[in-house]
Amino acid sequence: MIKRFVVLFIVCLFLFPYFSYAEMPAPDPGKLWNYITKKSSYKKWGFWPDHKGLQKGRAPHGPLHKVYVNLFGLSSAKPPVKYGTIAVKENFNKNRELKVITVMYKVKGYNPDGGDWFWVKYSPEGRADKYGKPNGCLGCHGVRYDNDFILVHEFK
Repeated sequence: MIKRFVVLFIVCLFLFPYFSYAEMPAPDPGKLWNYITKKSSYKKWGFWPDHKGLQKGRAPHGPLHKVYVNLFGLSSAKPPVKYGTIAVKENFNKNRELKVITVMYKVKGYNPDGGDWFWVKYSPEGRADKYGKPNGCLGCHGVRYDNDFILVHEFK
């Protein structure tokens, strides 16, 4: 009986990431917004260990920001991060008013030349402005190709 339990436990450990990734949204701005605000509220996620809480920022994102990262990203020890990783950046003005929410979402096969990242720029209310493979996102983040396009966290 104990052997069966141990085997079942090990099988579940290996299958958990597959089933979790299978539940991720399609690379669609509406579905992604629903996921990060309702199904898995990004406000309950964590921060990169070297980039916690409100941080100084720069253009085009604004002078202040917070970057929330889901468990796929936080459990990635080195680049490339795991598929299903989502990083949500709240972009604030100097008065700490939320102006824009930008999202990076790693989707297998979406854009191999761009690290398989799906990008979205939302209003605070969830209206998608730019999304997909914006040249501005790829151009800026592309300088960190070896860090899987991630600017605010340095993998050790």
